[in-house]
Amino acid sequence: MTAEPPIRREQVADCLDAAGLSDWLEPLWRILTERLSASAHGDFERWRAALEAVSAAGGDTGALETALKALSPWRKGPFELGGVTIDAEWRSDLKWQRLAHAIAPLAGRRVLDVGCGNGYYARRMREADAEVVLGIDPTVLYVMQHLAIDSITRDARILVLPLRLEELPGEANCFDTTFSMGVLYHQRSPIDHLRELRRTLRPGGELVLETIILPGAEPRAVTPRDRYARMKNVWLLPTAAELETWLKRSGYRDIAIVDESTTTVDEQRSTEWMPFESLAEALDPHDASKTVEGMPAPRRMIVTASSP
Repeated sequence: MTAEPPIRREQVADCLDAAGLSDWLEPLWRILTERLSASAHGDFERWRAALEAVSAAGGDTGALETALKALSPWRKGPFELGGVTIDAEWRSDLKWQRLAHAIAPLAGRRVLDVGCGNGYYARRMREADAEVVLGIDPTVLYVMQHLAIDSITRDARILVLPLRLEELPGEANCFDTTFSMGVLYHQRSPIDHLRELRRTLRPGGELVLETIILPGAEPRAVTPRDRYARMKNVWLLPTAAELETWLKRSGYRDIAIVDESTTTVDEQRSTEWMPFESLAEALDPHDASKTVEGMPAPRRMIVTASSP
């Protein structure tokens, strides 16, 4: 007999209903039952035990910290949970500060967060009064981290599911805002990704996109020969002009640059919650403006665009 996934079916149903997607419940529940299970991942039972330990910790800060660290590495954060500070690899709060003032107000909006990780931004979106946030990310560990956080914060209108964008049961065309941050450069076909994102939006809905760009005014894109900043799965890096072309050809309008900034080792770094190599090891030790492969160091752009 297959064990139930560590997520309440009632919460899944409530969030989908709030997003106008109640017909997705059955196909998504089948995926959850399959992927949030020991048969799908060798570490799943260890993660489930850590999740149960988080719930059982009560007011014991030491026990809570031990349980949360069992779900390492933590990529996005920081979080303050029951007296424990999770100092994640990314200071995701800095990115949120760069975009929150420039996007359409989230109050009352139905939001999709693609590549949401552990749901850090989903919580910031709910703090901004989003009606419901559906996050999707294929990494099961991040989903378990979200469930651990949710066992403490208890927000019934945030849902994080172990899915890729193309695995959604059908075209939604109902989200008011769709976020895709740090995802585009991992796509073999960025135009297809942008078109799939547009199909999640209602007419007039807003895309919030963050990605790595190359310097230069001319429209061009480069595929790294092997790795980029030690990442194997970076497929295509555009200039800002090329990114705008991609968005226009994908059917978006009202394209606006919100922010452009070079990622620093203060924003992305190794910590006790993510003790592996991070940005510092990906940069040329003699010239921080370059990666170890000799390409321009990561510079990220946030853009907004609307669906017609």
